[in-house]
Amino acid sequence: MKVGIVLSKTPTYSETFFLSKIRGLQKHGFVVSLYVQKEDVSFKLCNVVQAPRFYRKNKFLQILAIFQVIFRLLPFLIRLQNFIKLERKVDRSWHQILKNIYNNAHILTAELDWLHFGFATMALQSEHVAQVIDAKMAVSLRGFDIDVYALQHPNCYSLLWKQVDKVHSISNYLLDKAKLLGLSNEISYSIIRPAVDLLKFNPVNRVLSEPINFLTVGRLHWIKGLIYTLEALAILKVKGVKFNYTIIGSGPDYEPIVFAISQLGLTKEVRLLGKKTHKDTLGYFTISDIYIQYSISEGFCNAVLEAQGMGCLCVVSDGGALPENVIHRQTGWVVPKRNPKLLANALQEVILLPEDVKGEYRKNATKRVIEAFSLDLQQKTFREFYN
Repeated sequence: MKVGIVLSKTPTYSETFFLSKIRGLQKHGFVVSLYVQKEDVSFKLCNVVQAPRFYRKNKFLQILAIFQVIFRLLPFLIRLQNFIKLERKVDRSWHQILKNIYNNAHILTAELDWLHFGFATMALQSEHVAQVIDAKMAVSLRGFDIDVYALQHPNCYSLLWKQVDKVHSISNYLLDKAKLLGLSNEISYSIIRPAVDLLKFNPVNRVLSEPINFLTVGRLHWIKGLIYTLEALAILKVKGVKFNYTIIGSGPDYEPIVFAISQLGLTKEVRLLGKKTHKDTLGYFTISDIYIQYSISEGFCNAVLEAQGMGCLCVVSDGGALPENVIHRQTGWVVPKRNPKLLANALQEVILLPEDVKGEYRKNATKRVIEAFSLDLQQKTFREFYN
């Protein structure tokens, strides 16, 4: 079976979700190709087909690229005609149609059984490609697609929902929200959650230190709820709790977060480390006591999975799919979002628990990660997805 996966760029070493999926399919005889806008030449895991480039600052190169696309599509005139007909049926302008032909030229020549868009946003303006190349169409639902982009662009997926053959979601939360956005209950779907490479994890059953070491990994973005987290920690500081808080990640909200740290009097307690490699990040899990993910919403959150796998006690919000990731009072603690006082109370409760009770939480969390979020299980469910 031939599967084409559409992404913006080739996966990096840390993007285990896509890498393990590709390896698992290849191991069982699937032929996998990636269709990307940006290609890293060091990526050798499977065949990569790059989209035509845009040369905004060089008209000569742009004209040359247009002619290359024309020659590439000449043997596929019937497909091209069918694509134009389908685009005209939904009243797309000729300008948009020509743009869509150019952007999708690398896929319009493909011979595939499945065309799988790794993000719902990647399928926009490409909704007719799978039908034209006589392939089934799949799409993956992720947090940004459903929680953020769909709010900024109402009804953006209305055509996609009509064309898709099967949906992959990383959580029940995202699937349910997609249905609220118009996805039909009749469309086939599979919930295939993120997975972790268990060989990289060595759970540490530690005794809480003083000061307590808190950790969060994620973009510096409003949806991660970092301001609420800082406000909760300021409450703990007033109560006399000694702690250090490390935030790993970069993003657009760096300045508001730095300002909040200063205003809340947490300059000595909080460290913003910026972006770190996956290997370095795993190292911080081993020296952290409590992992906090107090996001407003999450599609699932790999970092929380990794934190549990590494033996951190996890306190998360009830935003999005986080309650599917952490089972309240079994593998961690789930706190209503946007409420720093409740978060502060929950963190203090965790700190004061007897060490044997903390150990049980760690044991439960690690056991669940091993049983429910292994790469082998993920690979198996993806094979079943296409079959």
